[in-house]
Amino acid sequence: MVRILIAGELNPDLILRDFNQFPKLGHEVVVEDISLTLGSASAICAVGLARLGDDVSILGKVGCDSWGDFCCDFLRRAGVDVSTVIHDPGVRTGLTVSVTSGRDRALITYLGAIENLKASEIQLPFGFTHLHISSYFLQRGLRAGCLSLFTEAHRRGWTTSLDPGCDPSGEWGTDILDTLEEVDVFLPNEVELAGVSGVDDPERALRRLQNGRTLTVAKLGARGCMALEGRRLIQSPALRVSPVDTTGAGDSFDAGFLHAWLGGRPLVQALRFAVVCGGVSTQGSGGTGCQASAEEAEEKLRELAWH
Repeated sequence: MVRILIAGELNPDLILRDFNQFPKLGHEVVVEDISLTLGSASAICAVGLARLGDDVSILGKVGCDSWGDFCCDFLRRAGVDVSTVIHDPGVRTGLTVSVTSGRDRALITYLGAIENLKASEIQLPFGFTHLHISSYFLQRGLRAGCLSLFTEAHRRGWTTSLDPGCDPSGEWGTDILDTLEEVDVFLPNEVELAGVSGVDDPERALRRLQNGRTLTVAKLGARGCMALEGRRLIQSPALRVSPVDTTGAGDSFDAGFLHAWLGGRPLVQALRFAVVCGGVSTQGSGGTGCQASAEEAEEKLRELAWH
């Protein structure tokens, strides 16, 4: 039985949707809608996995405040186990403001507890089979200990995955390359892939990151996704949709890929399942507003009849 542990950040998203123009300093713009919902890459991925029917727990840190309670209540209702979440009275739960439209989005984040979780606080519980970590660069306290956590997971016979998220500093430190030596599946988007590899072309970047262990899956937005199976390039087109909100689409993609890959599907099928999950998620507001169930994703794949 697959049991997934996600070690990562927890915060709400305040979503300002459908701007008439993107805001500039010193100017005011109007948006058409606003909502407060569950944010953070780790939590959105967790809810996506639960929606697909997976057994998933989250190990993160929140403050003893209303935003932390909001996150845990939301996850609990979505079927995610939150018994390992740390409630720390010394920090405040983080918050992300997402300024979004069907075209693109921009994020402004107060880190708070996001950067406060440290590997020394994490004792990997027994009974799991896979460890996933998101937002490598945002989780400043956890970053230095990611390699040791993945090493311990492998010692126990678990598989591992990492979504790096964006590096706000733009530095893309080389320490992540050492961490990838203990990562089975790496899930960057196009910007993150270029930043980590130092190569703009996705296929060349994939080949540069090959280390004999890590399967790197490049999320390319409207161009779909690609990965290398040995030396052979495997690609899947994107799901053709008119996006309502792209928030969390990459995290729903992660959930879809991990569900399929951990379930033993061939790589090309796992990629197709993932792009369906990512594409469907853009049809609602917020990262978790329209995530696919396994049945819905399978039905969409049958409709597409990809060969």
